[in-house]
Amino acid sequence: MSKIQIGILAVQGDVTENFLATMASMSELGIDGTVVQVKTIEQISELDGLIIPGGESTVIGQMSLVNGGLKKIKEKIESGMPVFGICAGMIFLSKNSKDKVVGKVEQPLLDVLDVKIERNSFGRQKDSFEAKISMEPVGISSFNGVFIRAPSVSETGSDVEILAKFNEKIVAVKQGNILATAFHPELTEDYRWHSYFQKMVDAAKNKYPIFPIKLL
Repeated sequence: MSKIQIGILAVQGDVTENFLATMASMSELGIDGTVVQVKTIEQISELDGLIIPGGESTVIGQMSLVNGGLKKIKEKIESGMPVFGICAGMIFLSKNSKDKVVGKVEQPLLDVLDVKIERNSFGRQKDSFEAKISMEPVGISSFNGVFIRAPSVSETGSDVEILAKFNEKIVAVKQGNILATAFHPELTEDYRWHSYFQKMVDAAKNKYPIFPIKLL
């Protein structure tokens, strides 16, 4: 089995929280790997998987344009590298997004996840909340979702699997090697989402079938 390397895009947002959650879940799973905070285009080239953390999607997008970072990330994803977008990361991965209040927002997007996103779908910062959500497609009946200025998915392409909804809004999806959630699993002590993603990375790296993955 080959050692895996997972990167946390260290542009802005919950970088440390995702780094620690990934380290903890890697240890729990007994996967041989390393976790790095990605700050250069050279690091992107070396990754087996990438987590794009929550934060401010417009800032993440603008900063990722520097030195061709956005182009390199897109190339790696399109070549099969697993990627996990959280909140702002979900927006950044999408093909189209608009704000619930102000409408269309001009921002760089990776254009790899075939969904339309509604930004601030549950309200602004003051409307942040936690709620139990069900994710039956991955074998779990309850997970504590932390929603902070959270987006939702308003439309999906035919290849997108819906993993979870809250109040009839789509809040977690998967499309091939792309995983995305509107909520913040890194802000809980429940590492099952990060474990799910690491199994995706390990399977892609070592070329073995594991689908459907269960959040155990």
